[in-house]
Amino acid sequence: MKTMKSALAVMSLGMIASANASEAPKKEKRTSDPSRPNVLIIYADDLGYGDLQCYGAKNVETPNVNRLADNGIRFTHAYATAATSTPSRYSMLTGHYSWRRPDTDIAPGDAGMIIRPEQYTMADMFKSAGYATCAIGKWHLGLGDKTGTQDWNAQLPAALGDLGFDYSYIMAATADRVPCVFSENGHIANYDPSAPIEVSYKENFPGEPTGKDNPELLYNLKPTFGHDMSIVNGISRIGYMKGGGKALWKDENIADSITAHAIDFIKEKGNEPFFMYFATNDVHVPRFPHDRFRGKNKMGLRGDAIAQFDWCVGQLVKTLEDMKILDNTIIIISSDNGPVLNDGYDDHAQELLNGHSPTGELRGSKYSLYEGGTRVPVIVHWPQGKLNKGENKTVLSQIDLVASFAGFLGVSMPKGSAQDSFNRMDNWLGRDMTSRPWVIQQGYDHTLAIRVPDWKYVEASTFPKMKPRGAYVETGCAPVQQLFDMSKTYEETNVAQEHPEEVGKLHLLLEMIRKGNYNELPANEMP
Repeated sequence: MKTMKSALAVMSLGMIASANASEAPKKEKRTSDPSRPNVLIIYADDLGYGDLQCYGAKNVETPNVNRLADNGIRFTHAYATAATSTPSRYSMLTGHYSWRRPDTDIAPGDAGMIIRPEQYTMADMFKSAGYATCAIGKWHLGLGDKTGTQDWNAQLPAALGDLGFDYSYIMAATADRVPCVFSENGHIANYDPSAPIEVSYKENFPGEPTGKDNPELLYNLKPTFGHDMSIVNGISRIGYMKGGGKALWKDENIADSITAHAIDFIKEKGNEPFFMYFATNDVHVPRFPHDRFRGKNKMGLRGDAIAQFDWCVGQLVKTLEDMKILDNTIIIISSDNGPVLNDGYDDHAQELLNGHSPTGELRGSKYSLYEGGTRVPVIVHWPQGKLNKGENKTVLSQIDLVASFAGFLGVSMPKGSAQDSFNRMDNWLGRDMTSRPWVIQQGYDHTLAIRVPDWKYVEASTFPKMKPRGAYVETGCAPVQQLFDMSKTYEETNVAQEHPEEVGKLHLLLEMIRKGNYNELPANEMP
């Protein structure tokens, strides 16, 4: 009897081993199939066109990003859709221009979900193609149903799981906004029941210190304007918060935390196709990187934050290498908008540039309709895809990522979804050098600009020339229509009066796009 049982056990183990052996090649085949590569979007925050070494940055080294650029495509005319964070992220993830909706401005930390559960997202698209999906890092697109109604002490009834993400480990907004805790799959990570969380963007909670009233408690960073409300980790923020306890983050550990969770996801899902949206807080304020980086860069904390971003990239790449899946992973590195220096904290970013230009030769910055506001670094790396490596001057827009990957994977998107996104995958892979006929740029005040290969048109606006509050930067706005010659890198001279016919053409084109009349566009003006 024992012999029979033993024999059966051996047979069972043999069958299991055989089954496992037969399954292993299938998994390996999936990860090496170039028609189903992993996709990793690394989305920096406030990283300028000129902030990476491979784009000509001074005073900062970015070896990990450089390596991907050297072995991939480095685009020089790629655009985010907006000059601020929330609208550019919304547009990229939905394929729907944010300015078509009134509620997509820079979101507070207690904003309700800006992307609604019924909307089709990039994550939905990848999930329908059989991919494991996740979002890690900065979110800034709202959580829960309605603004200011979230119960941060319970499972949120609406979160990223409703938007196609299998897993999420995110900051509700930015590091300078409360709540200063991570949300993991709609529940506060490391929740501390002894310190229930309350959040308000209207009034402070009785007895809670603020940066305005208690500057002596600001032992890490002090504000220059705004950012003087609740204090967490010796840094005052936008908005009021009470509680959190052990769940509160330390700014110097944010990069480590999101990177560790990203690595865990890759290790868990590495034998099947996965899509990861990895959005760092670097180089957004408050800039307070880990001790490993702080004080190492001559540009001060902003330079240290860029170095920390590069480290995050290196850690993810190493994990992919160790798992032998780097070659068949499409990595896209980019930024949500252009750079800004003094954006609310006294970190001496302006004073310590030492010859570095965050926008390179471009005019403008974050918040601006000038090129420095929306032209961003874009690097694409995919060894198995046999990319046409090197510098690429093709004009492209992040709005097209949803439709491009859908076309690449053979996914049929629901009618009416991603209405502003078009399949330009051959552009992203460097196989077609034909530029997008036009790109739309959105400024801080919703004023729009349209760039075509030779010209850039900016509609007239009554918004001030300089941003009225906070960072003192050019908005790119003027009470008259503007036209710039794009054969020149720097937008110095408005030539609208000299070329009224071009102004008329581009004004009409912009209005047709604004109304969504793509079917009426001539074939040569369709994306």
